Amino acid sequence: MPDSQSLAAGAPAAPILSATGVGKSFGALRVLEGVSIDIARGEAVGIVGPNGAGKTTLFNVLSGAYAPSEGRVRFDAHDVTALDAAARCRLGVARSHQVPRPFGGMTVFENLHVAAAVGAGASGERANELCMNSLRLCGMLDVANRRADTLGLLDRKRLEMARALATDPQILLLDEIGGGLTDGEAQDLVNIIREILGRGITVVWIEHIVHVLLQVVRRLVCMESGRIIADGDPHAVMKDPAVIEAYLGSVSI
Repeated sequence: MPDSQSLAAGAPAAPILSATGVGKSFGALRVLEGVSIDIARGEAVGIVGPNGAGKTTLFNVLSGAYAPSEGRVRFDAHDVTALDAAARCRLGVARSHQVPRPFGGMTVFENLHVAAAVGAGASGERANELCMNSLRLCGMLDVANRRADTLGLLDRKRLEMARALATDPQILLLDEIGGGLTDGEAQDLVNIIREILGRGITVVWIEHIVHVLLQVVRRLVCMESGRIIADGDPHAVMKDPAVIEAYLGSVSI
């Protein structure tokens, strides 16, 4: 518990999620190099960078899908480096994937129920409540009883978010959730993500469609070759000469 002197001095709260000196190698291939980042509770953070910059690998390390080759990951002030993805999900770290991965033989509702039961450890009325809240938030009540493998791309993207939300997360990692969508469909997702933020869930969003990303985030991080090369105000980051050289020519503005 913080002492009275720290409180009086207005000491900042510990970040909800942080990486310190994180590296990741696959054999001789170095994908992350000394990545350190702190995410504050309630933040909306965007991550950009060219293909191969290490963005998704960073998400895999933060979520527990990959163990880092070196460095530490902390969640809510606790070291979670040794915990796998299932354990971190139970603590409140949820993520979506670039390519939606629904259980095709199940309905939308059944997909969410699995997430609530396994990801949140919920059952009975609590599991149903998590599922219904996720369906409402993501605009999927009318397709709740449809098989997931019959959905179009927009609804599959919505299902990715709804399934993550059904785990009752404190932080949501979104990996290119806008990819492949029309401008109108991407705007629908922006509205959902704004509502998620309004409910107090922290959001970290990897996205190549920068003009969509900038409607939501208040902080932007740019990665190149496994390193963070800029971090700060989104418009200042996009004007950074290093970002322009590394990235700007390959994105949709």
